[in-house]
Amino acid sequence: MNNSELKSFLDEKVELYNNPRFIESDPIQIPHLFSRKEDIEIAGFLSATIAWGNRKMIIQNSHKMIDLMGNAPYDFIMSHNETDLERLENFVHRTFNGQDFGTFVKGLQNIYENHGGLEMLFSKKSTLKTENLQNNITDFKKIFFEVQHQYRTQKHISDPMKNSAAKRINMFLRWMVRQDNKGVDLGIWKSISPSLLSCPLDVHSGNVARKLGLLLRAQNDGKAVNELDQQLRKLDKNDPVKYDFALFGLGVFEGF
Repeated sequence: MNNSELKSFLDEKVELYNNPRFIESDPIQIPHLFSRKEDIEIAGFLSATIAWGNRKMIIQNSHKMIDLMGNAPYDFIMSHNETDLERLENFVHRTFNGQDFGTFVKGLQNIYENHGGLEMLFSKKSTLKTENLQNNITDFKKIFFEVQHQYRTQKHISDPMKNSAAKRINMFLRWMVRQDNKGVDLGIWKSISPSLLSCPLDVHSGNVARKLGLLLRAQNDGKAVNELDQQLRKLDKNDPVKYDFALFGLGVFEGF
């Protein structure tokens, strides 16, 4: 395929998969449960954090996290006490356990109390001349772990500056930032341009991108994200991560 044919092919797949039917089989359904901005972003952040492994289990455990917070994430974050945190201790999703959950609650409370909230924290550098938000993710991680925590908990937020693909947090940013006229991505953060988003690179989207010639690097790491970013921006500089729907759909639903 030449560039024009590739763009037409992928645009067609975006149309196929970027629609509300996508929600029912994806963790993005969790933030869609809410209407309050803070609830949406907290529910999205927590469900994206545990988004690895079996998709049904991810969705099931994401619902469990919200239930444990009384179905009011922001209120729980801001007004919890130690007894409330004890309710979280038995939670587990793969290597993310109840102690990690408690640390994330405290980290989020610190962000809302002292740093203006998640959107403000991620948008701090996005007004500068930059190609993406990967430095913002690194800065976010430093601030998130200002609270007392076990060192092992740090692994649950990736750092692009350590060459991580940071798939889950890039997915969360897509949910919050991308202005989606199809009603899948929530697009509640208006201070960040969707043009700065990076593709949530995983084994499925990576394999499809390589087969289509969009990605040469063999590893799914930070360098691969940057390489894929450059190619997707050539296809649509204003909304490059819409192609995540095409790459993911081709890999998961079509076995491309």
